[in-house]
Amino acid sequence: MIPDQVRLHVSPSQIFSGLAKPFTEAKYVVLGVPFDRTSTYRAGSKFGPSAIRDASLNIETYSVRSKFDLEDAPICDIGDLHAVDIVDETLRRLTEVEAHLVAASKVPVVLGGEHTISLGAIVSFPKDVGVVCFDAHADMRDEYMGEKITHATFLRRVIEKIGPEKVVHVGLRAFCKEELAFIEKNRVKHFPMHDLKRHSVREAARLVRAATSDLKRLYVTIDIDVLDPGFAPGTGNPEPDGMSPDLCLSLLARVCDERLIGFDVVEVSPHYDTGITAVLAAKILFEAICAAEASRPRARQTRLS
Repeated sequence: MIPDQVRLHVSPSQIFSGLAKPFTEAKYVVLGVPFDRTSTYRAGSKFGPSAIRDASLNIETYSVRSKFDLEDAPICDIGDLHAVDIVDETLRRLTEVEAHLVAASKVPVVLGGEHTISLGAIVSFPKDVGVVCFDAHADMRDEYMGEKITHATFLRRVIEKIGPEKVVHVGLRAFCKEELAFIEKNRVKHFPMHDLKRHSVREAARLVRAATSDLKRLYVTIDIDVLDPGFAPGTGNPEPDGMSPDLCLSLLARVCDERLIGFDVVEVSPHYDTGITAVLAAKILFEAICAAEASRPRARQTRLS
């Protein structure tokens, strides 16, 4: 039974992956946030949750990287948040729902929606949470288009709340001078795309893993535009010279472990392609959950027995 405080703010939807445990038995709770109020180029990510769910019904569940089957992960989909066209109110509702999920020892899995929603999700966790952000853009402007809370400023607001030492940015290749100055002044750990490409996939994964080693609990946020638009064209702000799916999934396989306490995939705008971006987003979610579950002691023992 979904708690009344959560049910108040959500509506039923198609079930992610077709796998559905009762809320009380689930560890991973999927929540869609159909919101793109601050999108400034190609709007449409509010349609992302439904597209990702649809794609998730048509891909296989076994992870060759983690040697784990999503069918063995306890998942519940509680539907979509009642988003409104007001940033603060939508984020307030999201924070309230996620706080109840965290209190119930669930791992929220959020389907975006624009990247602004990650702020509402992250602030629902204790302040010692570490954040790993996969994104082509820095998202560290102080304000954008006259607003302090947008898809282009969310990570700066996160850093102001939890501290720069708890943030690792992966895949950076698009930023302004203001953001570069902020990164350097605050010593934000970051892996620019051109640096990652100098290494093998294995070595890049080792380096990113090492950068998160001091973080006790992790929230991982994936802006789908971290991938090269040749692989993921259905996004609001595509940026060339991006990540391959192999690199992205391999990095996630090393980062998403038993420390994972929250996760999101954002900025999927399905109207700009034929569905391949939503499929890739669903695959990312599958792999992240499988990696986290496979790393837990009980799962490791089961695989070895």
